[in-house]
Amino acid sequence: MQREILLQVLEQNKKDCSHFCKNINTENASYRLTEQTASVGFIYRHIGETTNLIGQFFGYETDVEGTTIGQKDIGNLFDLETSRLYFEKGYQTLEKLVLNTSDQEWLEEIETTWFGKIARIKLFSILLNHNAHHCGQLSSAILKGKKH
Repeated sequence: MQREILLQVLEQNKKDCSHFCKNINTENASYRLTEQTASVGFIYRHIGETTNLIGQFFGYETDVEGTTIGQKDIGNLFDLETSRLYFEKGYQTLEKLVLNTSDQEWLEEIETTWFGKIARIKLFSILLNHNAHHCGQLSSAILKGKKH
């Protein structure tokens, strides 16, 4: 039953994030709430990159590079199709993770460079919360932001 619960939690997280991400286009990709906040395009790329890179801690290799992690948005434009592919690929990896991880393995600790030694379920939770947080930022920037 645990696997089914995690699959539903993951599905809802992806559905909620996808709801906002489907509205991203070349017009609003540069929108920001303020000059200091990240743009829609930057946040979108960040979600995809982070999801794939955290997947490596779970043992899933990726060729995605972390160009946004720990970086300030300096106005670079990101290809939206690549960002969409990163987003989709990241969620596909998380689905594989849920399908291939036993109940006991979720409680085992894994070593990460970002969080130290942490239980798989905690890292999974951090990632889903991270994505939900940034999708909220996307929503606000799309609805209330402007080009700066």
